[in-house]
Amino acid sequence: MNYQSATQIKEDQEKNMLKNQVDNIVSNLENGLTLQDVGMDTDKSDQDDIISGFDYLQDALDIRYIVDGNGEYLGAQICVAFGGPTIWIDTLKQTVEGHWWQDRHTAYYQEDAMDIDESLRELWGCR
Repeated sequence: MNYQSATQIKEDQEKNMLKNQVDNIVSNLENGLTLQDVGMDTDKSDQDDIISGFDYLQDALDIRYIVDGNGEYLGAQICVAFGGPTIWIDTLKQTVEGHWWQDRHTAYYQEDAMDIDESLRELWGCR
């Protein structure tokens, strides 16, 4: 019989919650969020439209720009959750990285359906 302590079970649940949150963010980045997903008021015909990168960034807790020595935009890190867990999107590495106490989960994304990186590039250019 395999016995796990209550503490071990709780730790496993927290690891799974972190992994699920990170993987959900990756799915949102790759597939986009619709106006309906985020609760924006729309006509019925618009509810399946994907939100823009600018719309997505409105809920960002922090943005760190990554630039080269000439001040040219390379990417950014966007804090999308803080405290329990803390989760950052890194557009340069195309990763979503979550931390919760000693646990860490990183996942890669391939697509940027909402064009968040281009929105960040534009914001950097407006400084």
